[in-house]
Amino acid sequence: MGEQRIVETTFPVRYAETDQMQIAHHSSYVVWMEEGRSEFMRQSGADYARMERSGYFFAVTGIQVRYLSPAHYGERVTVRTWVKDLRSRQLTFGYEIVNAENGTRLATGQSELVCTDREGRVARIPEMWRKLQAADS
Repeated sequence: MGEQRIVETTFPVRYAETDQMQIAHHSSYVVWMEEGRSEFMRQSGADYARMERSGYFFAVTGIQVRYLSPAHYGERVTVRTWVKDLRSRQLTFGYEIVNAENGTRLATGQSELVCTDREGRVARIPEMWRKLQAADS
């Protein structure tokens, strides 16, 4: 098994993502995980747009987030994303969200996705897409 690849995505906490106390809303973390996953796919050469043009889609079937420390408006966060598990029809990503300046762990999580075809039927992940992910998992 090769070394696991982790893709990092860094951005500021936006005002619209916070409450009156300027603390990031819990739902923002799921959006940040999606951005981390999208960047992981882009860097793998398997961006979602390209995959969807080939007739395959990844549908989220589960999300788990463990909140450890709050993020605040204006702080920069880094989402670390990796392939946690790759099966014939399912892909699981792992995440760690940290404060980009001081490294404080803000949250950890995972998302499970299933591959579907244009009609929404569960399908095997095509070999060309599996290879891009498997090389690092």
